[in-house]
Amino acid sequence: MTEFAYNPEFLVSDEQTLRGLFPPTHALAALKCLDTLDEHAQHFIRRSPFLCIGTQGAQGTADVSPRGDPVGFVKILDQNTLAIPDRPGNNRLDTLANILANPNVGLLFIIPGFDDTLRVNGQASLVTDPAILAGMAVNDRLPRLAIVVKVREVFLHCAKAFRRSHLWSPEHFQDRSAMPSLSKIILDQTTGAPESDEDMLEIDKGLEAAYQTSMY
Repeated sequence: MTEFAYNPEFLVSDEQTLRGLFPPTHALAALKCLDTLDEHAQHFIRRSPFLCIGTQGAQGTADVSPRGDPVGFVKILDQNTLAIPDRPGNNRLDTLANILANPNVGLLFIIPGFDDTLRVNGQASLVTDPAILAGMAVNDRLPRLAIVVKVREVFLHCAKAFRRSHLWSPEHFQDRSAMPSLSKIILDQTTGAPESDEDMLEIDKGLEAAYQTSMY
C-alpha cells in the first residue's frame, strides 16, 4: 500500500483557522463544564461498569485504555476525588507509566444502553493505600494499586456519537467470527500462528480458560 500524504495546503495548523470552520458554541456547552462532581455526575459514575482512560507519556505519545468491572467499581472518595482499581492485565503498564511521567488524564464513563457519556478530566496518582484498596476487592482479591484522580473538569457528553454508530442497537451488532480470534491475530502479528485449525482452537480454548482464572 502506497504511503498516504495529505496536501499541506489544506492543513489546519492554528486555533483561529480551526474555529473559523465552525459556528460559535452555544452558551450551555460552556456552562455545563463543572469543576466538581455534582449529584448527577456521581450518580452516573456509580452506574457505570466501564470507562476509557486517556494518558500521555513523557515523550508526548498518547494512549487510551479500557477499564471495566462490576457496576460502581470506581469509588467516589469525595466530590473532587475518584479511585479506579487496577486489575491484572498484560503488565505492559502503559497507562500507569504514563501517569508517572504526566499525571494529566481524561476519563470517559459509559453505561450500557445510555447514549450520553460522562467526561472527567484531572490529575492522577498511583496509590497503594490499604484503606482505599480495601473497598475494591472482587472475589476476595485486592488490586495492587488504585489510580486516584483529582477532578478538574466534569461534563456530560451528548448522544450524537453513539446514535451515529448505533452502538447499542442489536440489529447493528457484528458477527465476531467475521474476523480471526484475538489469539490468531496476535500470533499472526508476532511469532506466527499455527497452520492447523485444531492447534489454533486449542490456543483459543486456553485463552478462554485463562480469562476464568486471571480476571482478578
